Amino acid sequence: MPRFMSPMIRRRPDADKLGTDPRAAQDFAPSPITRDIDFSQTAQPSTEQGSEQLEEQPQIPPDVRISEGGFRQIRDESLVLLSQGISHRIERSEEGPFQIFVEPEKRRMAQFQIRLYHRENPPRDENPPLPLKFTLHPLWVLAIPIACTLLDFSDISIQMHNAGIADASKILRGEWWRTITAMTLHADSRHLASNLVSGFLALSLLHYRIPLAKLVPFLAVASAVANFFVALTVQTSFRSLGFSGFVFATIGCLAVIEFRLMPRETHGLLRRFAPLCGAASLAVFLGLGENADILGHLYGFIAGLLCGFIPKKKTLRWGAPTVAADILWIAAYYALFIIGWVLAF
Repeated sequence: MPRFMSPMIRRRPDADKLGTDPRAAQDFAPSPITRDIDFSQTAQPSTEQGSEQLEEQPQIPPDVRISEGGFRQIRDESLVLLSQGISHRIERSEEGPFQIFVEPEKRRMAQFQIRLYHRENPPRDENPPLPLKFTLHPLWVLAIPIACTLLDFSDISIQMHNAGIADASKILRGEWWRTITAMTLHADSRHLASNLVSGFLALSLLHYRIPLAKLVPFLAVASAVANFFVALTVQTSFRSLGFSGFVFATIGCLAVIEFRLMPRETHGLLRRFAPLCGAASLAVFLGLGENADILGHLYGFIAGLLCGFIPKKKTLRWGAPTVAADILWIAAYYALFIIGWVLAF
């Protein structure tokens, strides 16, 4: 069986080399005289000699850190190193930033390639404004109200509207699932379109701060709790429906996230509270109207403010990759509405 040896381990002299040296051949030649050896009296190697042998073996130098930053920055730099065939590894420190480590002999080449990349692509500000770009990520969140509302408008399920609407008196009598099912129903196509457009914009902005799967289940639960507090406040035959409570919870959550990311060097106390004031003004502008559930919008906005403190600040600042656990959060979001409708029927 062949034996593989590390290049860092010193090799013994080969037999060919020993043959060329007569002294070495004499030293390594087998003696014709056989002697009896008493193994009980053989000297054991001392610990000092063992430690000296360990010290003589060369140590592999540790990897060198060449970069530190957010998830997107480290991801781009890692792709640059991979394109140049430079092996490296990525770790995350306890403080939050991601780090790139390379072997010492590859440090200069790796730093040179990263400098070239940043020269062509200058880094952005610490807390840049949110870009309003088209993305399909909010669609998996809005699929629930779209599907349930279309079923309600059709003749497939006649009792769906009455079974799922949020009735304050029935909620207080124990039909708590109505706080969940009411979010998936709408009065007409205009009501549905307004909630879909506003919800799509709010969720798109939230997606650029944190993956939606990490917050959407909490926003759904917060919206259901907001509907319960509406029933607890009114305590009459008050009926409501619509996805607007979830939309206002998203706006409140986004406002707190922007407030937490505001740099401490910002001059003026009012400047730091600008995201909260702007979100509150937007909530008032959108929340008031004919046949609007003002209490539902208010409680949904307050519940969303609390949800903004759920993610860690280092996750918001340095970013977070999409992991397998996010699939479980998506499944939990769908399971919440499935359980609500199963109990409704």
